[in-house]
Parts: sequence; C-alpha cells; structure tokens
Amino acid sequence: MKAIICHSGGMDSSICLKLAIEENGPHEVLSVGFDYGQRHKSEEEAACLISRAFGVEHISIPIPIFALLRNNALLDHTLPIENLNTLVPGRNGLMAWHAALLAHSLGAHQVYLGVMELEEANSGYRDCSRAYMSLLERILQIDLNDKAFRLCTPLVHMTKKESHQLAAKMGILPFLLEHTVTCYEGIKGRGCEKCPACILRNKALD
Repeated sequence: MKAIICHSGGMDSSICLKLAIEENGPHEVLSVGFDYGQRHKSEEEAACLISRAFGVEHISIPIPIFALLRNNALLDHTLPIENLNTLVPGRNGLMAWHAALLAHSLGAHQVYLGVMELEEANSGYRDCSRAYMSLLERILQIDLNDKAFRLCTPLVHMTKKESHQLAAKMGILPFLLEHTVTCYEGIKGRGCEKCPACILRNKALD
C-alpha cells in the first residue's frame, strides 16, 4: 500500500482519489471514509460507489467522539443549515490522524486530503489550510517516526473552478457531477442549491 485517501464522497476528495490512483495505481490506494454522526449517509454511499468505479477498495472508520458534540448543524440534525454553523472543530485533523495511523500500519507514507483553503473564508473551516496540515504533518512524522510521511493536499490552493477544470482534464467531471455529494443536505448533483457548499460549487460550475 502506497497511499490512503480521506474520501468523503464529495467532489474534492474524489478528485484527490483519482490523482492518487494516477500516481500510485489503483491497487496501491485505499479509500477511507469516516462515520462521525454526520447529517446524512448519502456521502458515504457516494464514496463507496465512486471507489468501486475507480477500482479501489473503500472502508469506513467510526469516530464516535463527535456523537457527544451537538453544537453545529452537521451533527445536530435539528439545526437548520446556515453559513458558518457547519464547522466541526478538529474534524479534518482527526480524520487525517486516523488515516495516518492506518497508513503507517499498512506501510504507506502518504495520506491525501481534498482540503481547500477557500473553505476557511467560505464556511469558517480553520482546518482546511496548508499551514494547518503542515503543522499536523510534522507532528505525525514524530508520532510515526517517519520523516518521509506526507499529508498531500493537491487542491489546497485552487479555486472551485480550477478543481472542476482539473476533473474535466482527467475526464471524470461528468461522472463526478452525477455521483458526488457536496450538499450539506445530502442531495446529489446540484444539491439543494441553498446551502453554502452548493452555492460555492454551482457558482464554479456556472
């Protein structure tokens, strides 16, 4: 095993999955989703479908601690989706940490994440920056005693338009537009067209 992908079933992580496959081969890549009590299950279903279509194994890892946290709309299903109320503090960091531990046990030295810095400005996601991932990468190198370990964030400085252009260049954009789930309400395609994720994605597409 060469690489693990944190794969939510959304557009960005699915693009990263394809990039990792092109760089390492499908049999050297593992797609990993996370069950943290999120608002819907459709994104995990999408991750399974996309991984299977790309010829990659997909597994799901539970992160039960989030079941105790109910102060945001992704975990508290009774809250309406609003701008800046979908931040789950520490989520990307914990996902990266779990994936890194699994990677280490499998002999892999890299974990891919589809984080983009624009998500911080758009939705307040502080854990989407390259600076955050670089700090975590260094800690994981110490934790794993592996100076070669990397957190790969190939989309981190892109705009949504640029990431869609990359998917088009790889020939997977139509497939991903049909099957990925970006919408906070769990709706495929153009989604609900109201939540911050849908607005950002559809603006880039238009």
